[in-house]
Amino acid sequence: MNGNDVETLVGFLEYQRGTFGWKCEGLDAVGLRATAAASTMTLGGMMKHLAIVEDWWCAQCLMGTEAAPWWRDVDWDADRDWEWHSAADDSPEWLREVWGEAVARSRANVKEALAAAGLDQVAKRSLSDGGTPSLRWVLLHMVEEYARHNGHADLIRESIDGSTGE
Repeated sequence: MNGNDVETLVGFLEYQRGTFGWKCEGLDAVGLRATAAASTMTLGGMMKHLAIVEDWWCAQCLMGTEAAPWWRDVDWDADRDWEWHSAADDSPEWLREVWGEAVARSRANVKEALAAAGLDQVAKRSLSDGGTPSLRWVLLHMVEEYARHNGHADLIRESIDGSTGE
């Protein structure tokens, strides 16, 4: 609770990542395809979406790398929600592996960017509006992204087996 900026930002992001992993833990394909209420959102789709978010912000944008091979050739104009729709065809093992690999790459990229210029490190790729976010902004955005989807994950997981909690 008394960490510096880096420890606090990275700590909150790791907490949100851990919470999401816990919400998806132990579920089979049926569980990862379950929805809650009127939403078509699934934990499998969310896992694939968060892997893409990790890849975009912490690899492509921050470090200027190519998209991961799993979605490099996706026609996003044909289906802007491809990851949400296509996840139902993916095995739980593959979804967990891809998300885990994306998180691991993100951790390594954040560590490298912190060593280079700290939180003031500017992304190597500009956004469509021409702006280039700092690592500080990217980390805060990642915390927001996970926190938002962890709320969704709470509802979906509870509807599957009653599991509740952080």
